[in-house]
Amino acid sequence: MGRETDLIVVYTTFESIHQAKDVGHELIKQRLAACMNIVPAMTSIYEWEGEVLETSEAVMLIKTSRRCQAEVLRRTKELHPYDTPALYVLDPLHTDSDFGAWIAEQTVTPAKTVSAKKKRTL
Repeated sequence: MGRETDLIVVYTTFESIHQAKDVGHELIKQRLAACMNIVPAMTSIYEWEGEVLETSEAVMLIKTSRRCQAEVLRRTKELHPYDTPALYVLDPLHTDSDFGAWIAEQTVTPAKTVSAKKKRTL
């Protein structure tokens, strides 16, 4: 089966909804993403530096075009407060054509941007 969509969704998590919103607004301003959904509360359990942690995080789903993938991942990692953020691409097999066209219209071919300081890892 051939590729039916140019849309991808990038999944990541943040320590707070405010951090997710800050990154989201920046990606929209730079036209690297058409929109994002932020789910405000999720519980994460993981081991980090030898300690089992349980934290509350916000989930962000970034909707963008395939041509922006590398730059969205790079820029999100730069802006992200974690040293090692969860960043992975969800690749839908099909997208509504009108929605896909809107995503394409809202995103532009990426340009290099300035780095941001990192804080903590997850």
